[in-house]
Amino acid sequence: MRRPIVNITPTERAGRVLVGAVGVIGGVALLASATGAIVGILEVLLVLAGLDMIVTGALGHCPLYHKLGYTPRSLRRAT
Repeated sequence: MRRPIVNITPTERAGRVLVGAVGVIGGVALLASATGAIVGILEVLLVLAGLDMIVTGALGHCPLYHKLGYTPRSLRRAT
């Protein structure tokens, strides 16, 4: 399996990991006090979104950026 191409700047990578960690921690803390099914589902979705942010930040590859063909200016190669 090939490693995907890095298409996120280092600053954005760090931001994604930080925001993802806050989402996971916050979601887990809220799950401890979940009162209803819908609230619990939303909190699980928050945790999953946080995990997605952590993984995309750690890998440096955003599948949506890839699908849209977007590459940050600082990562573009001179042609």
